[in-house]
Amino acid sequence: MYSRGGEPADRWFRAVRPISNPKIRLVCFAHAGGAASFFRSWDGFVPDGVELVAVRYPGREDRLLDPPAATMAELVEPLVRECSRFSDAPLVFFGHSMGASVAHEVAVRLQVECGVTLSALAVSGRAGPGREVARGLADASDLQLIEDVGLLGGTVAGTFENADLRELILPAIRADYRLIERYRAPQAENAMVDAPIYAYYGSQDAELSEDSMESWSAVTRAGFAARAFDGGHFYLVEHAEAVLRDLFLRIDSAIRV
Repeated sequence: MYSRGGEPADRWFRAVRPISNPKIRLVCFAHAGGAASFFRSWDGFVPDGVELVAVRYPGREDRLLDPPAATMAELVEPLVRECSRFSDAPLVFFGHSMGASVAHEVAVRLQVECGVTLSALAVSGRAGPGREVARGLADASDLQLIEDVGLLGGTVAGTFENADLRELILPAIRADYRLIERYRAPQAENAMVDAPIYAYYGSQDAELSEDSMESWSAVTRAGFAARAFDGGHFYLVEHAEAVLRDLFLRIDSAIRV
């Protein structure tokens, strides 16, 4: 599936840590405006035997010429098809912010349409279905978008100092904001997954609360746990290693590596 050196052999995935015969495959979904490179530092944080794969959203990095997805369905449909090929190892999803909703949607459709159940779904920095906060920034000015991204933090904020990079990354950020603001999470049984859900968030994230993260428990038929880390919306930049350590400690002993 992947070429040597971690470069992708297909459009949708980058193997951050490719393994020939993985015991677990961890597929990571980035935040709004984010990209596969957000997870490149995670290589040394996952246990031996875990293949680390990052989703390559259209409209950024080495898919810059591909138009960003306009709707959640447009983004999820090909990802369901591509993830259904991952049948050689237990599958775990990790999604941060917008990526949590994308990962959840893909997990639901994989289960219903393909008979594939995840071993675990990890969601980060995103309230549970139906509890999301609409931020109303999809049609904001460039300056407003830049200010908002700067307030949230994260690795992309500093790139706005370069005018050329700003012009390259703003369209994807705007498209993602529009996608997530138009998105309506599925209700009740249509949102359920048979995998355990583990929820992570920053204790100083102004748009999240313990209650809004605990609401993920309503869409799993398996186990649930939530844990806060010090920091804001992008607490994950500082605490990725601790989050992954916690996640793999929680994964069922039948698939633990």
